[in-house]
Amino acid sequence: MKGGIRSTSRRGAADVAAMLIAMMIAQIGDAQGLPSNFVVHNSPRPLADLQFEDDNGQGRSLADFQGKVVVLNIWATWCVPCRQEMPTLDRLQAAMGGPGFQVVPVSIDRGGIDTIRKFYAEITVQQPGMYVDKSGQVLRGLGAIGLPTTLIIDRGGQEVARIVGPAEWDSVEIVQFLRPLVDQQAGSRANAQTDHARIAEADPDARGALQRGLAWLKAFFRK
Repeated sequence: MKGGIRSTSRRGAADVAAMLIAMMIAQIGDAQGLPSNFVVHNSPRPLADLQFEDDNGQGRSLADFQGKVVVLNIWATWCVPCRQEMPTLDRLQAAMGGPGFQVVPVSIDRGGIDTIRKFYAEITVQQPGMYVDKSGQVLRGLGAIGLPTTLIIDRGGQEVARIVGPAEWDSVEIVQFLRPLVDQQAGSRANAQTDHARIAEADPDARGALQRGLAWLKAFFRK
């Protein structure tokens, strides 16, 4: 019985930890000078399991990337702002890609993968994979109102932020937003603390919230 109570208490503490992380992320986003069209949600939002294809014509979905923080970019080769921001997504994937993070660009080009492959070759994009939804269902399923539309999705497959329009995805501000999300959800306390220290040093307004959050997390993981 005691074990059951302890287990329930532990799950409750984990839920509180998740809520704290979400609050810290929102506070960091506010403090970091992110673009005005970068909207950080107060709490994660569920997403439908969107369907698309990879460069081999195989069916893929968001569920395939669960367990990673995903930057889901909906774009098209005929969209000028999309073309302009793609090199920054390429550099973001090069910098952060790994077991806990992936850029997933889904094109709505009706020309399919061949159109995307040609564009990637033109601008020497190498890091992100090639994904396509010729039906446009992904765009409609997200309720997107224009291109590009990009979602930040947590490891549980929920949307934590969204930006409508282009962005400098390899900018210091966006990388600083993403890194704590990747590291905290991975349970990598050492890396998270290092990144938090860098953020606090760069932005004094974030220091108070980060210090309080880290103190709580340290106490939680010592239990």
